[in-house]
Amino acid sequence: MFERTLILIKPDGVERGLVGQITARFENVGLKIIAMKMVRIDKEFSKKHYAAHINKSFYSGLEAFIISGPVVAMVLEGIDAIDLVRKMVGATEPKTAAPGTIRGDFAHHSYGFADKKGIAIKNLVHASGSKEDAKTEIALWFSKEELHNYAMTHEKHTL
Repeated sequence: MFERTLILIKPDGVERGLVGQITARFENVGLKIIAMKMVRIDKEFSKKHYAAHINKSFYSGLEAFIISGPVVAMVLEGIDAIDLVRKMVGATEPKTAAPGTIRGDFAHHSYGFADKKGIAIKNLVHASGSKEDAKTEIALWFSKEELHNYAMTHEKHTL
């Protein structure tokens, strides 16, 4: 029931100054941040994170984008956190993401535009897609020592 998931605020989200607003949405629903850091990743790390996409036609644009600036990585914990975060983030293509989602409220990029320009779609965030993905991604981005265990006030009163 309690799950952990990885969230990345990609370079477009950092450069647009949306880190606080995006993070606040997760905190506002009661998800707990148990790890957080800002990093600039290199091509080697990009290949590890996006291993499933290396042989796809769009990978070079994806890599160029993710290494273009700092990324804020965080681990969130909560009840059904993976599904909840995916719902909050919205559809991968911002143009089709529902209003009220992070991508729907803060981005409007489309696959057509990105493909025409030969670039990665600017969609602000990455969120783990499954329990297996979350486990693998968290271990890639954070050491065990970087994951913090603490009780939030609402946990003390509802558990």
